[in-house]
Amino acid sequence: MQLDFFPSRTLTVYLAKLFTVRIAAMLFVLVLVLLMLDLLSKSGEILAVPGNGQGELLTYAGLRVPQLISRFLPYSVLLATLITLVTLNQNSEVIAMKAAGLSAHQVLAPLLLTAGIVSVATFVFNEQVVTKSTQTLKAWEAVEYGPIPTESGVKTNVYLTDGDNILTAAYVAGSGEAIAMRKVTWYRRNPDGMIVEQIDADRARYAGPGWRLDGGLTRFNVQNAVTDDPASVVVGEGLLPEQIDLAKIDPDGEPFWTLGSSIAEFERAGRRTSELRAKWWHKISGPLSAFLMPLLGAVAAFGLARSGQLFVRAVIGMALGFAYFVVDNAALAMGSFGGYPPFLAAWSPFLLFLLIGETVLIRTEE
Repeated sequence: MQLDFFPSRTLTVYLAKLFTVRIAAMLFVLVLVLLMLDLLSKSGEILAVPGNGQGELLTYAGLRVPQLISRFLPYSVLLATLITLVTLNQNSEVIAMKAAGLSAHQVLAPLLLTAGIVSVATFVFNEQVVTKSTQTLKAWEAVEYGPIPTESGVKTNVYLTDGDNILTAAYVAGSGEAIAMRKVTWYRRNPDGMIVEQIDADRARYAGPGWRLDGGLTRFNVQNAVTDDPASVVVGEGLLPEQIDLAKIDPDGEPFWTLGSSIAEFERAGRRTSELRAKWWHKISGPLSAFLMPLLGAVAAFGLARSGQLFVRAVIGMALGFAYFVVDNAALAMGSFGGYPPFLAAWSPFLLFLLIGETVLIRTEE
């Protein structure tokens, strides 16, 4: 057995190119199919808005593609791993490499290197591209695919309390006294928590104190079931702009390097941050899942192809890969409501399956 971790330069480049082409092919197929299905389900809502047409459909596709790439790139690496290793096994190339003195780890080294580069590229892509497209798409969905909002600091589906009363907004943009809300609903409740009045409005702005609702105002009095249309109403005099600035953090729409400071502000305000911390750590551990896939799919590379067990080995490799995604999502959900510490929720699936992959590889091939 050679002491070098990588095989020869020629073999490393050959395997890396083979693997890269298959990753790109699988990613293209997955994104294309899923984008078509997504457009079929959303095109009716987009085109229902007056003035929307083919341009808005293309805009939606452009915002959705980065999300699909980010989500399904690890699956593409898993499928590319199985296709690459099964092909090498069927062509007896793995047998030739092992006959030349290469260990199982050396055979996998070029694939692990390629997957590691993919993980780093995924992290950069997520924080530079996906966060921006996610924030824009959520803001567009909040206004029901009307004119695309151009404001900064956008938050969607914001829920605020002012004593017993509740203020909700589908879309909030800006900061400080320049905050603007859209699709606002005010619920006035009695001390027993029962709603006594509901006011719906298109917009809300800070009135200092309170928030002035205007545009399409509708007020419904629950006690006497009377509806009227006032010109404007000021509500929520106890709600300050600073509270709205800290009303909600969207970890999917905020880059890794700014999310940490936002979480720290939440902690200083006494807010619960376990879900945010778990997703902050997962911004690192999530892209690293691509690095695991060659290790989990390695069982398909070894064993004689003519023994009749190659298909079984490929199924085992696929099962290990998909089991990781199931456990990862379950652990993240447990961390979101405090069942796991945030660090453990984000990193335990990665470390667990890293050990499983190494154990299977060493016990069966080394």
